[in-house]
Amino acid sequence: MAVVVLAHGAWSAAWAWKRVRPLMAAAGHEFFAPTYTGLGERAHLARPENDLETHIDDVVGVLKCEELRNVVLLGHSYGGMVATGVADRAPERVARIIYLDAFVPENGQALVDFLPQQARQRMLDSVKSGDGWRVTPNPVPPDTSDDDAAWVAKFRMPQSARCFQQPIRLRAELTLPRSYIQCMRYADHGPFGQFAARARVEGWRLDELDASHSPNVTAPGALMQLLQRILSR
Repeated sequence: MAVVVLAHGAWSAAWAWKRVRPLMAAAGHEFFAPTYTGLGERAHLARPENDLETHIDDVVGVLKCEELRNVVLLGHSYGGMVATGVADRAPERVARIIYLDAFVPENGQALVDFLPQQARQRMLDSVKSGDGWRVTPNPVPPDTSDDDAAWVAKFRMPQSARCFQQPIRLRAELTLPRSYIQCMRYADHGPFGQFAARARVEGWRLDELDASHSPNVTAPGALMQLLQRILSR
């Protein structure tokens, strides 16, 4: 079946995908969920200089050290920035990208370029009011249960502002197959409609999921069913 490598979202880590891992295994897929430098179980490596390139290198390192080929990259949210960079750095190892409510940059674009002014200001205020170099997590989606909100709050952590401010540098135009999943309960609130529109224009597969922005937490079963349909094609 497929070899799926995750590029997780901001402030998150492998722990946030613990409900999806057994579903991937039951479907016969290999699922790698590396945690970025400075987050999750790698929190001891948090540094002001950690940036988007650091996290791209994290995932590329897994592809190389695990000797993975024909990989499906699954980029969630901020992880779309990372997955795009990984596909650019190791195109011989990547078969396709699935973007899950994710940012899809072109060369020279940073994540902050896609945010409305209010969201940019929140990020700036967060850094100023904190330790001067990290952005605090956004609130969880409103349909997150109290138990899940407590679980997420226990493990999410601030992340270096450079991850959001550094423009991606792509060496070549990406030509591999790409698809996009838009989480519809977040469609009217988040910045991801622009990427769903791009998917339509550029002819990518586009799917809609009845879930909020983090279906790996709030709707893992529905997410896995959709991923299975995509991976089976």
